[in-house]
Amino acid sequence: MTTRFGLFVPQGWKMDLAGFSDPVEQWEAMTAVARAADAGPWDSIWLFDHFHTVPSPVRETVFEAWTTTAALARDTSRVKLGQMVGCNGYRNPALYAKMAATVDVASHGRLYAGIGAGWSDHEWRAYGYPWTSLKDRMGSFSESVELIHRLWTEDDVVFDGKYHSVDKPFVEPRRKPPLWIGGGGEKVTLRLVAQYGDACNFGTGNVDTIKHKLSVLRAHCDSVGRDYSEIVKSTSINVFPIDAGADPVTATARARGRYSVEEFQEIGAGGGLEGSRAQLATTKQIALQVEQLAEVGIEYVIVYVPGVAYDHEPLQRFAQDVVPAFS
Repeated sequence: MTTRFGLFVPQGWKMDLAGFSDPVEQWEAMTAVARAADAGPWDSIWLFDHFHTVPSPVRETVFEAWTTTAALARDTSRVKLGQMVGCNGYRNPALYAKMAATVDVASHGRLYAGIGAGWSDHEWRAYGYPWTSLKDRMGSFSESVELIHRLWTEDDVVFDGKYHSVDKPFVEPRRKPPLWIGGGGEKVTLRLVAQYGDACNFGTGNVDTIKHKLSVLRAHCDSVGRDYSEIVKSTSINVFPIDAGADPVTATARARGRYSVEEFQEIGAGGGLEGSRAQLATTKQIALQVEQLAEVGIEYVIVYVPGVAYDHEPLQRFAQDVVPAFS
């Protein structure tokens, strides 16, 4: 099975631009990574839809996802561009549909439009979005996904739901970029994938979890009469490629930025690439994990490589040693 690869560009959310003092320098460092990916062999570049940093909010640059997507669409010429994922609570679905159509045109048809229910309650409250119950957030998300699909595929849409309403908006230019739905909720999210999604993402990298989630997705596809093979199945991994036997401190020195070497995890026998912390791994270990993911049905892997704003070498190592093995 062919596996395609996407790359998260440093955007500031993970404090991955904090080594630069000037916002313009931060922007140019991000853009340099995007252009490096555009030179190949990556299929896509990705952004997070967050306003404040993690693991805790501090007063540091985090570039906004959709304006950045639009700008990077003009700074690149080949790679697809996506968000993993756009937060439903930050934009009403009609506005989202209009924005995505605009960016798809600006990129000459290279947009992967990502959407999810959202989870960062701190950000919602900080920016004045009401943090409602999980039931209401998922209800709003369900209506939004249906509406976005309809606004991209139908004329004169009228909708009067519990959470959203529209009255024949002109979503022009008329475009329908692939809709990537993020999240693994088995009752709501995966059913929405089966009904409306062109791709799904389980951001875990855990083989057993993914195998189970894909079985649930297949059941939903059977239930709604959707061809399971039409949906792109993806996951995300956080990884830092190093040479076998390399000293972790030396290998990560240029790229660490705010990180201490203890925040990188070495992969041991039987270890995986799942989790929020960066995994130190040889390209052989990474390739083995991608093979295992492919065996359970993953055909797209989105990679976060910490420190690429400061050091492109790990990015180049991954592109040269891992990506071609799955093309």
